[in-house]
Amino acid sequence: MKQTTSQTLYSYWNDVRQNRPAPRRFEIEPSHIASILAYTFILERIDSETFRYRLAGTGLSEMFRRELRDENFLRCFDDASQPAVERLLTTVTLHCGAGVVEFDVTAGSNSVGMEAILLPLVHTRGGVDRVLGAVSPVSAAEWLGSEVPSPWQLTGSSVHWPDGHPLPAMNTLDRQEPFLPHIRKARIVRSDRRQFRVYDGGLSEPTKN
Repeated sequence: MKQTTSQTLYSYWNDVRQNRPAPRRFEIEPSHIASILAYTFILERIDSETFRYRLAGTGLSEMFRRELRDENFLRCFDDASQPAVERLLTTVTLHCGAGVVEFDVTAGSNSVGMEAILLPLVHTRGGVDRVLGAVSPVSAAEWLGSEVPSPWQLTGSSVHWPDGHPLPAMNTLDRQEPFLPHIRKARIVRSDRRQFRVYDGGLSEPTKN
């Protein structure tokens, strides 16, 4: 990652992450990344081929001359680029890497290189089903925002491993232990033929004076 926007977002994400595979979605505080907030976004992983924009900064909408919310991130790229971007996002969400994509944006006779960073987030299901990202141009391009660009063309991609190596593939549906290290007590409750694991949150414990 070469751009200041990418480096700033990665540093913040890594601080919030601490020693976990990824931070939780609601631990991200927009005020802490105010300087780059207009160029950040959050994707929701629907399936391997659909990463939908849940949020997109105003700077991105202005830069690309359209509202990105609810659009599939993969469809921002041309047909030839989409498989490689899909593979990168799969690696980011399964193995908790920091993905970087480089691509060209073209409108008419104008073209500029871009860099996007893609960082895993945990949401409600205990696995990585959100991606925090940011986009920034690699050089000044005053024409950005004046014309609707063509689909983006991938020029390069890479994965950075925050812990120095890929993590085992995450179960994005029900694996919660790596993200809840503070839970210690649990008990098994059986009802009819079903079995549940109940975690004690501490609210039922008597208050000590």
